[in-house]
Amino acid sequence: MCIFCKIVNKEIPAKIVYEDEDTMAFLDINPRNKGHTLVIPKKHYETLDEMPDEELAKLMKAVKKVVEILKPLNFDGYNIINNNKPAAGQEVPHVHFHIIPRYQNDGDVVKFGEVKKIDLDEVEKIIKQ
Repeated sequence: MCIFCKIVNKEIPAKIVYEDEDTMAFLDINPRNKGHTLVIPKKHYETLDEMPDEELAKLMKAVKKVVEILKPLNFDGYNIINNNKPAAGQEVPHVHFHIIPRYQNDGDVVKFGEVKKIDLDEVEKIIKQ
C-alpha cells in the first residue's frame, strides 16, 4: 500500500486541511513554501490518465477549494503542479497535485528549464495519426 493510501486510511498521521468523500488535502511534510499542500483522490490511481473523468473532475474541484482554504496565508500567487511517472518527477505513485503558495521575492520560481529545438510539424503528424 502506498504512503498516500495509508494517509487516507489514517494509518499515518497528516495535517489534513480538507477532506470529502472522494478527496483529501494535507500539508506536505517537505514544503517548498509556507502552505504547500498535496491534494489527492482517496482511491488509488498512479497517474492522472488512469483516472475516470468523473473522479478527475472531483479532484480538480477539491484543488480549487483548497486554494480558497489557503487564502488566509496571504500569498501573492500559487503554483499547481502534477507529475506523472518518475521521468516527470513523480516520487509517490499516487495521483496528487501540489499547491504551492508563492510570495513576492521568495526566490523559488518554477521554471521549465532550457528550451529545446523540436520539429512541431513532426509532432503534430505523429499525434494526429
